[in-house]
Amino acid sequence: MQQSLSFHDSPGEVRIQPGESIDCDAPVAAPTHRLVAAAVDGSLIVVAVGVFLGIFLVSGGQVSLDRQALSFFAGVAAVISLFYRALWCLANGDSPGMRFAGLRLVDFDGRRPDREQRAVRQVASLLSLLSAGLGLVWALVDEENLTWHDHISKTFPTTQ
Repeated sequence: MQQSLSFHDSPGEVRIQPGESIDCDAPVAAPTHRLVAAAVDGSLIVVAVGVFLGIFLVSGGQVSLDRQALSFFAGVAAVISLFYRALWCLANGDSPGMRFAGLRLVDFDGRRPDREQRAVRQVASLLSLLSAGLGLVWALVDEENLTWHDHISKTFPTTQ
């Protein structure tokens, strides 16, 4: 009987060949947990938009309800939302909403995702949302309850 030798660079590193996958034992977070995390993050974004509007009004700006002003404030809200999401992506950490809901993001191997995976997840989540929410609804019919951005980024939130 011939012995086999292991040539891994480090004991904790596992090399994956293209087409192979390693499944993680961590459970996918329930849609209610995800909804709580999204609600907390959304409320923080609403507070930030409110602070912006307060500063805008105090500094002499006027709010009128015409199409031009509403599109400007919608753009401000979108930019604040993108900055908020980019902040947690660049910080390589979970958002306050995820921490409040007791969630943490892991990749399909059960490890913490790196910044690149988080960035791919953020872009893919915009795709999930901008496709009339189809990418989010996908979790209701997916056998593992994963959304499009979970599949694209190979990450998912878990309660463990």
